[in-house]
Amino acid sequence: MSETPIELELQLSIQPTSQPEPERGLQPPPLFQLPHPTQHPSENQQENQLQSDIQLSESNPEHQANPVWIHHRRLFLIFLGLSLYAATLVFFYYMSQNNQTGIVTPCVSPACEWASARLSLSEDPFTQPCDYFLFTCRSERFSPDSWGRQSGQGVPGHPQSQKEKSVWAERTVQNKTKEDKGLSKEKTQDRKAVLLYYLREILESNNRSGSSAVQKARRFYYSCLDTQSIDTAGAEPFLTLIQKLGGWAVSGQWNHTDFNSTLSLLMRDYATFPFFNVYVGKDPNEIARGMARRYIQIDQPDLLIPIEWNSKTQKSQAKAETLRTFLASCQRYLELLEVPTSSNIIHRSLFLSLSSQLAVAAAPLHYRLTQGQLHQRMSIKELQSQAPAIDWLGCLQAVFHPLPLTEDDHVLLHNLHYIVQMSPIIERWLNKHELSTSGPLHTYMVLNLLHTLMPALDSRFSKTAKNLSVALGNTEEVVPRWKHCILETERGFDSVFTHLLNERTAHKEAEEIIQNIFSSFKSKLHEMDWTDQTSFQFVMKKVQSLIPRLWTTKEILSEAELDLLFSKVTISKHSFFFNYVQLLSLWQKRLSKLLSEQTDVADVLSLTPVLQDNELLFPMGMFAPPLFHPTYPRAMNYAVMGFLIAKDILHLLLPDIYSQSEMVHTVGECVWDHYLTVTEKVSRGRTLFLSAAQQQEVWVQYSALQIALQAYHQSLKNHPNDTSISGFSYTHLFLSSFSQVNCASDPYHDLMPLEPSFLITVICAKSNLCPRNLQCPSKTQQHLLQKC
Repeated sequence: MSETPIELELQLSIQPTSQPEPERGLQPPPLFQLPHPTQHPSENQQENQLQSDIQLSESNPEHQANPVWIHHRRLFLIFLGLSLYAATLVFFYYMSQNNQTGIVTPCVSPACEWASARLSLSEDPFTQPCDYFLFTCRSERFSPDSWGRQSGQGVPGHPQSQKEKSVWAERTVQNKTKEDKGLSKEKTQDRKAVLLYYLREILESNNRSGSSAVQKARRFYYSCLDTQSIDTAGAEPFLTLIQKLGGWAVSGQWNHTDFNSTLSLLMRDYATFPFFNVYVGKDPNEIARGMARRYIQIDQPDLLIPIEWNSKTQKSQAKAETLRTFLASCQRYLELLEVPTSSNIIHRSLFLSLSSQLAVAAAPLHYRLTQGQLHQRMSIKELQSQAPAIDWLGCLQAVFHPLPLTEDDHVLLHNLHYIVQMSPIIERWLNKHELSTSGPLHTYMVLNLLHTLMPALDSRFSKTAKNLSVALGNTEEVVPRWKHCILETERGFDSVFTHLLNERTAHKEAEEIIQNIFSSFKSKLHEMDWTDQTSFQFVMKKVQSLIPRLWTTKEILSEAELDLLFSKVTISKHSFFFNYVQLLSLWQKRLSKLLSEQTDVADVLSLTPVLQDNELLFPMGMFAPPLFHPTYPRAMNYAVMGFLIAKDILHLLLPDIYSQSEMVHTVGECVWDHYLTVTEKVSRGRTLFLSAAQQQEVWVQYSALQIALQAYHQSLKNHPNDTSISGFSYTHLFLSSFSQVNCASDPYHDLMPLEPSFLITVICAKSNLCPRNLQCPSKTQQHLLQKC
């Protein structure tokens, strides 16, 4: 018969000690321990001595003369023994109620000191059972900003961890200063923000790696942060680049460069696609047949002109008011590029006219999907005959150099109608004799190049783009400069980031929690009531075939391999524009690599598990501090990372669980009843019913918490001892940690009708898992609720 988690904890806590009483008092006391049939030798000796004393006293005439004294002595010894026994029972009961296990020692690592400081500033569910769950995600509580910038030093003892202690200590001081200023509750960020903070910490650390590739990535990042140098340079770097490309008619200096040659150059060296997009991907029709080959994919471009879809005419169009705003922004761009006013008007009009004609054939994704226009396969030779204005083979060979493409190679198109309509438009503009000196197609390509390079230009250009976006009714989040620079650095130095993450990830600890959570997940499947055996067998067959593991691949390069890969890259300290141009070239090389290598490469910024053949892969970025750290107590890692892993697995592998098990509806409604009762929303006339999607999300998160807790208890079977933080340990620390940092948003966040931390109240109801009762005294009906 299997043991329950609480029985496990009590059994694991039975640890006899041979230490003398004074020394034993220096350590946390042992837990409930049954009397051992064999007594300690010293105890036997004491008992024999006591018996000898009694015998001597009885045989001594002096003592025989005082039988009352002997009787009182015996009564005193019996009373003392009963008192000690009762005290021991009370003590063991108290310890068992706190669900302690094994010997508890405080965690004193820098990471734990930081976590302790954060935990001490947060509401504890067991001291505030009535309202702890009201101060979490939607109350704008935790964010990476409030967490502080974490040291990225993963494994203790690793060379990269030598400065960990001072960094963590500095962060703790910084956080304390923020709290003193009343900045403890800030907007919730998602897990990606946590990873970006972690990568930022790595790049900004004082560690001087011997790798030149790592140093180049750092210099690129810092040149991006140097906005003063960027603004000082103004538009001059872009004007110089235009001259390198043969000039343009707008300035009166143009070498009449060949259209297809210029287009190929922009696509190859500057990742600019004015007339169509090019990327790499798989054919979903082949994926269904178990094939995983990648193809060149051609799509409509990201047009600069603002357009809207007319569902009646089934065509794209631009409104007059938006065109006026768009023209104003074009005028401003040309002014910043020092174009004379007289030339400005003419070329603005030509650009608007050409953009409008191309936009007519563009269509939104949902329309193309319903019309079956996605993933249309044809050879490059067939594409050339359909759209002859473009030198397709020449352009694609330039982009994917040095791969040996031929006209017989197949590509996938996502809007053939647009491609076919685009070709005659280009031919008409090329053949207009009156426009031969104006070069409208060349100007169009240069302005698209400006849009590509705008992140590397001074703030006047980005401000103009933002003003246009706001005028069109878009609301854009203000992205901090450091975050923008991390993302730009990753575009060119993704392999460096992967190497740095691999160095700092605690592989052993990550693999252990992955395996334990997946094992607990499979046990959960057997406990469920399935609608029919077919569904159960289908899911179990799928799950049993999977091998869960940390996503590390052979493609992770060593420092020497990275240095060779980036040996021809030169990074300037003060010219971000120069560096950014090189980044675009690096980004294009990634496309060639993606097409040539048919194995999936882990995305360094990926944060959710993926299925690849028979493997369930967990990206390293999931395990970034402060959500996970190898020196944390396991209770904390399982409560936070374990829960997130379990939730991701449930979403990925059981998307249709609502129709496969009645438990989803039952548990969802049960949890919701608890919430309505405790928050007294029933009497306030609030919404009393959940949709099917909401019930499923409640079940997912409640099940994820159960899975994580069960996996933690399972880990205690193998390793009974765990550490503590702030005096909290085991289940108490697990649940307190869960209540504090499980606010990371995900695609399902809006479906959750209550705070995830409230699930603690539900899981503790009618249960002996929790260290103490979570009943709220003011909620008179709470005791009537059933166990979910």
